[in-house]
Amino acid sequence: MTDQNPSAHDSQNPPTGQSNGPAQGAGSWSAESPAPAASDVAHTRPLPPFQQPASETTSASVRRPGGVTAAVLAGALLLGGAAGVGGAAAYDALKGDDVAATSATASGPVKASNAAAAPSGSVEKVAASVLPSVVKINVTGSAGSGSGSGIVLRSDGTILTNNHVVSLAGNGGSITVNFNDGKTAKASVIGTDPMTDMAVIKAEDVSGLTPATIGKSSDLRVGQSVVAIGSPYGLNSTVTTGIVSALNRPVSVSTAEEQQQAPQFPGFGEAEPQQQQGQADLSTTYPAIQTDAAINPGNSGGPLVDMSGRVVGVNSSIRTADGSTDSGGSIGLGFAIPIDEVLPIVNQIIDGEKPTHARLAVSVSDVQGNALTQGAQIQQVEGGGAAAKAGLQQGDVITKVDDEVVDGSESLVATIRGHRPGDKVTLTYVRDGKTHTTTATLGSDAATSAS
Repeated sequence: MTDQNPSAHDSQNPPTGQSNGPAQGAGSWSAESPAPAASDVAHTRPLPPFQQPASETTSASVRRPGGVTAAVLAGALLLGGAAGVGGAAAYDALKGDDVAATSATASGPVKASNAAAAPSGSVEKVAASVLPSVVKINVTGSAGSGSGSGIVLRSDGTILTNNHVVSLAGNGGSITVNFNDGKTAKASVIGTDPMTDMAVIKAEDVSGLTPATIGKSSDLRVGQSVVAIGSPYGLNSTVTTGIVSALNRPVSVSTAEEQQQAPQFPGFGEAEPQQQQGQADLSTTYPAIQTDAAINPGNSGGPLVDMSGRVVGVNSSIRTADGSTDSGGSIGLGFAIPIDEVLPIVNQIIDGEKPTHARLAVSVSDVQGNALTQGAQIQQVEGGGAAAKAGLQQGDVITKVDDEVVDGSESLVATIRGHRPGDKVTLTYVRDGKTHTTTATLGSDAATSAS
């Protein structure tokens, strides 16, 4: 993953003395599996799930647990981690008639009147409509425990969340889901897609749930208001608000552990990094929705919604201050995976299919030196792939995909991953100082062992 973005991932609580995860080193990036810059490694580690200290209760003062580390590839971005215990008090407070104090008269008792109904398009209205469709996900496994958030997709208990939220339950772990009405159910994983950081789980023995309304992230505009909902630090049913700060922001988050050197990535679609110390690289790069709505560990997997209450993104990572060595908290730089980009993947998982991803079939790196051209420079072209068929060559610098500016290797990776196999894209590139355009039909990783 590129820009280091700590995931808004489930708040994990690894056993005492266990590392929370290492950062990745520098190296050339492929358009499907980029590597982080060496200078970023020290500031980025996966954000572990949040664990409520045994001596601390949510009714007392809430403080950040010690020993939690967070990191992301470029610039200390954290997975929107899981969190601990919380309640549905925020939503319950919105039900029924609230009261508002009125001014006292010259004599007689002070009286209260019913509060006015929340206006359409207000944060109150959005919270009331979306909270029943948001859950807290609790995960335990051999490596520890943690929690995150999830989005109800179907009334039968089908729930969307981040892969990094449920990955802790691998190898015999367990998952439970806390619903907004206070009920709890066991859950199992239907399927996951580490490349897009998506997972679908199914709660057991439930029915009549309220599915979230899915919107279109392509309708978003910079500056419009959005609302983030989830369970940061285990505080159920937490609502925060902000604006869309940027769109198509290239974000990379790595959950690789004990990586001492940068892995080398082969051609696009053949991302088989050299694993260091036996650890796997689970990098995710995506064209993120950037928001200043507060997102913290435990928000991972929860929805980012527009002011109509429609899900437009899945909260997944945050950036922490440079040099941060713990999980930190929101500094106003949160990132959500656009729902348009992952909905096809989610439907493939639900249908029991293997998720597929678009491939350009090249290896790329940032342009070196003080070149005036910014973009992703092709290091290798895979024979018979989409780039080769489009006439691209080693040394070409891709500067645009359709109307999206490409300012580096990570940007190209994120942009291509925002497309689907079979999509036709117009590529603008520079060769020998001259600008050219070509059309490429993106391939699929369905026949490859890695995406």
